[in-house]
Amino acid sequence: MSDEITVESRVGPPPLSCPKCDHLLPSKLGVVACLICEAKVNIEHEGTLRAWKEEKVSCPECSRVLIAGVAKRPAHLKCGQCDTYFTLTEHVPRVEIQCPHCERGLRMKQRPGSRTLNCPACDMEFSVNF
Repeated sequence: MSDEITVESRVGPPPLSCPKCDHLLPSKLGVVACLICEAKVNIEHEGTLRAWKEEKVSCPECSRVLIAGVAKRPAHLKCGQCDTYFTLTEHVPRVEIQCPHCERGLRMKQRPGSRTLNCPACDMEFSVNF
């Protein structure tokens, strides 16, 4: 059996902060729980739903441009040209942070919560909170 083919969406909900602790909430719609304080927040965003439904994505096999037509992520799609099945996954925003020791720019996926990193340039360990 072959591996599942995935394509990352280019559209995601706007970044929102928890109203209780002010940390970054998971980038999803519906009821989400803050990873820091566990507060539950209901996130609705009509603009994101509309953009998801109208998003254009290239088939990973034949490069035909498709319209997702689905207002949710992940979305399981099939190309009408080559019959390839693939999953359009959630968009994970990327941010650039600086090492507090050597100030090297590090690009990473922005995910809620605390993360401990090692700088590849100076090997200093430091923590990041989103």
